[in-house]
Amino acid sequence: MLINEVKALVFDVFGTVVDWRMSIAREGKELAKRKGITGVDWLEFADAWRSGYGPSMNKVRTGELPWTRIDDLHRMILDELLAKYGIEGLTEDEKRDFNKAWHRLDGWPDSPPGLIRLKKRYVIATLSNGNVALLTNMAKWAGLPWDCILSAEIARHYKPDPETYLMAADILGLEPSEVMMTAAHKGDLKAAQAQGLRTAFVPRPLEHGPRREIDTSPEDWIDVVATDFEDLALKMGT
Repeated sequence: MLINEVKALVFDVFGTVVDWRMSIAREGKELAKRKGITGVDWLEFADAWRSGYGPSMNKVRTGELPWTRIDDLHRMILDELLAKYGIEGLTEDEKRDFNKAWHRLDGWPDSPPGLIRLKKRYVIATLSNGNVALLTNMAKWAGLPWDCILSAEIARHYKPDPETYLMAADILGLEPSEVMMTAAHKGDLKAAQAQGLRTAFVPRPLEHGPRREIDTSPEDWIDVVATDFEDLALKMGT
C-alpha cells in the first residue's frame, strides 16, 4: 500500500547522501599540501565547520540575520575557523574555493546506484538546507541523478520549519502523504512527518566518525528503515 501511495522521495543530503566529513577533510589536506599548512587536524576542522551550521541557520530563523544562503553561512563560519586555527596566507580566491568544498562532497558508495534504482519508479529530489547552486554542483561532482533540486532556499525557510517540507510537496504537485522524506536524522524525519510526509530512515553510522555514537534504532512512527539506498530501493519495490 505504501509503495502505491508514494510518488516521490525527497532526500536530506548532508550526511544522508554524501559523506561531508571525509570530503571536507580531504579538501583541507589538499589545501594544506598546496600552501604548506601544518599542524591542523582536518577531521576536527571538518567537524568544527559543520558544528557551526545549526547555530548559523538559527540566526536566520530568529531574524538575527536576514535570509542568508548556506554558501554564505559556510563562509562566515570558515572565516572564524581560519582565525581560530591560525591559518594565514590564503588569498580571497583560495578562501572562496575552499568554501566551495561543500559543492564537492563525495556520495556514500551506495548513493548513486541506489538513487538510480529508485528513480526508475519514483521522482527523486533533494530537500536540503543547501542552496540550489551548491546542490546542483554537488550532484554533478558526485554523480547524483536527481530529477530536480529542491532547497530551503526556495521556501526561504530552513528545515525543520514546516514551510520547507510543504514547499516540496507543492512544487512536485503532490499531496504531502505522497512524498517520502528520506534522511539519516530522526529530527528531520519527525518534522516532515508532522506535515504529513511519509518517512524513510537510512542511518549513516560513520557520518561523524567512528568515535561518535549515532542513534540507528527504528521507531514506530518511521515508515521504512533501510541500511542504505540499495536496501531502500529494494524495500520500495525497485
